[in-house]
Amino acid sequence: MSDVVIPPPTPSVPVIGTDARFPVHRIYCIGRNYAEHAKEMGATVDRAQPMFFMKPADAVVTDGADIPYPPATRDLHHEVEMIVALARGGRDIPVADALDCVYGYGVGLDLTRRDLQAIAKAKGHPWDVAKGFDGSAPVSALRRVAETGHPQHARLALDVNGERRQQTDIADMVFGVAEIIHELSKLWTLAPGDLIFTGTPAGVAALQRGDRVHAELEGIGTLEVRVAGYETR
Repeated sequence: MSDVVIPPPTPSVPVIGTDARFPVHRIYCIGRNYAEHAKEMGATVDRAQPMFFMKPADAVVTDGADIPYPPATRDLHHEVEMIVALARGGRDIPVADALDCVYGYGVGLDLTRRDLQAIAKAKGHPWDVAKGFDGSAPVSALRRVAETGHPQHARLALDVNGERRQQTDIADMVFGVAEIIHELSKLWTLAPGDLIFTGTPAGVAALQRGDRVHAELEGIGTLEVRVAGYETR
């Protein structure tokens, strides 16, 4: 038997217009970045202290693969979000320089075990089990900045089985992309390959096995997935 463990493959995301793939280093997420969503969750927005959490890199689901319905929950929720992919990083990145770090944009889902999140909130515990489970980060193919520039206004929307559930303009984000990168870089050293989920608008709700989900960031990309998977227990 070999004494060397063979490492798993690096998670990656397709890139529109090329056969190359974007290798994922870390996944950062910001919570409560749309005021109406914060309100529907019974929370408020704190401009002085953005709220961040993380998902494991191998939580990504790409290329139209099914979303596995996770174990240990009966209340899996969708949260549609604009995704930012970084080509470079650093520490304490000034807001004025932050957009220079961006490789491209996409659309994704911050899937959440809402019942487990509610328990964690009530006990003052971290949200890891609610946010960072296997398959919790479906992501579309990325569109490079060279093709899109940095979108300031774009419709972000999600349909489930043809019914509109969420819709907003990304201009309604509390913290813009440059501010998010700046704030993250004060806490972590950002790196090429990082993905950033930029928050979800109001309208989050439960998904069921067999549901078909269509997410879109206008002019950037679309994501089409189906919910499948485990029995709850």
